[in-house]
Amino acid sequence: MGRTVALLNQKGGVGKTTVTLGLASAAAHRGDRVLVVDLDPQASATWVLGVDPATAELSTADVLARTSAADAIVESGWSELIHLVPGSPDLQSREAGTPSRLRTALGQVAEGYTAILLDCPPSLGNLTTSALTAADHAVIVVEPSSLGLRGIGAVADLIDDVWDTHNAELELSGVIVNRVPAVSGEAERRYDELTRIVGKKAVWQPVVPQRVVLNQAIGERRAIHSYGSRSADVAASFDALWNRLRRTIR
Repeated sequence: MGRTVALLNQKGGVGKTTVTLGLASAAAHRGDRVLVVDLDPQASATWVLGVDPATAELSTADVLARTSAADAIVESGWSELIHLVPGSPDLQSREAGTPSRLRTALGQVAEGYTAILLDCPPSLGNLTTSALTAADHAVIVVEPSSLGLRGIGAVADLIDDVWDTHNAELELSGVIVNRVPAVSGEAERRYDELTRIVGKKAVWQPVVPQRVVLNQAIGERRAIHSYGSRSADVAASFDALWNRLRRTIR
């Protein structure tokens, strides 16, 4: 199986970038080498990984315009094991590109990494289509709220469309549930609703608990594993999810 994974949801605010970076942190903690590809014009993953999008020499936008992916890769500020293709506001202008371009570019560097994590924008436009065309696996990130589950069907439909038209290797490999409060009847109801929509086996375990330290890590541009005992339960969740991802891409 291939090792390129698109993390997506058409809805913003579900913590997709937080999950992508949590998985990258877990990978580095284990000693695995990963590449994060920031496809969001807001470039949040880039900034949190310690790279200023405004000063990055090359970005994902350049790769979509035929720059070599190898030329655009930089080392993150977190670890020598976490590399990055930076995002850029210029990605807005790539909404009309060729979907297969990213797959070709990443195929030239994939052997150097345990996994390539594609942080998709909160939309179902051409950037997300490019990500799914490049990916071997699609993982939907949701939160257990009424708004967080809206549009899951549309995401699944896009995955099916890309499978039909651009990438017959693509699989919907699972769903990661983020920001789960310790006690919430509403969250439990929405979790049950999610399992009815996608099937219980599709929802990866464990869920990512809702913790203040996650927001702190994003604001301080630090890996979640760098907080020691303060982030132990969250880090353990990402460790388990990373192990699940490794088994999926093996």
